[in-house]
Amino acid sequence: MAGIDIQHAHALPPPRARDAVQHVADKLVERFGVECRWQDDALHFSRAGVDGRIALLPGAVRVQAELGFLLSAMQGPIESEIRRVLDKHFA
Repeated sequence: MAGIDIQHAHALPPPRARDAVQHVADKLVERFGVECRWQDDALHFSRAGVDGRIALLPGAVRVQAELGFLLSAMQGPIESEIRRVLDKHFA
C-alpha cells in the first residue's frame, strides 16, 4: 500500500478551518462516493481503495491516506491534487 502524508500550514481560525475541511469532504462524497465522519478534530474518509483522514492541527492541516493497489499507481497525481486543493482552501 502506498501512503500519503501532507502537512499544510494555514492561518485560519479553527471554525473556518473546520468549514474548509467539511467543504473538501462534501466534494469527496459528491465526486468519489467516499464515506466521511468527524472524530474530534479529524475527518476520516474511506471507500474501496483508500482510507484516510484530514486532521486539524494548531496552524496546520494534515492529510494522511493509505492507497490500495490500483490507486497507488496514481499516487503522484493524487498528491498534486491534494496540494492544489489545500492551497485553494487554506491560503
